[in-house]
Amino acid sequence: MKIVLTSVFVDDQDKALKFYTDVLGFVKKTEIPLGKFRWLTVVGPLQPDGVELVLEPDNHPAVKPFKQALVADGIPATSFGVDDVQAEYERLKAAGVVFTQPPVAMGPVTTAVLDDTCGNLIQIAQRMF
Repeated sequence: MKIVLTSVFVDDQDKALKFYTDVLGFVKKTEIPLGKFRWLTVVGPLQPDGVELVLEPDNHPAVKPFKQALVADGIPATSFGVDDVQAEYERLKAAGVVFTQPPVAMGPVTTAVLDDTCGNLIQIAQRMF
């Protein structure tokens, strides 16, 4: 068994696609119209056949309060691995990304947390082993 899809709930699919591709550097994989919304996925540029991230509309009534509670408590919706957290932090800060946590060493990982502009906190993490 392996993970092939995971989701992040977004408040605007167009805004999310722009942020996740133009700013974070993911690549659009799938876009299928489904009425008012789309089946919209992105992948890592070095793993075009890897795990897909679904940019899932947050229109279900339970989702917005859930997202707001996570953000209020500083809990990231998901985590993305990077080779160098400090370098990504500097690159993204220069691009105007807002961080709620700068890089912090936490034992075997260093993490930073950013605002994805779509209602989520996202963690980037570098394993130190």
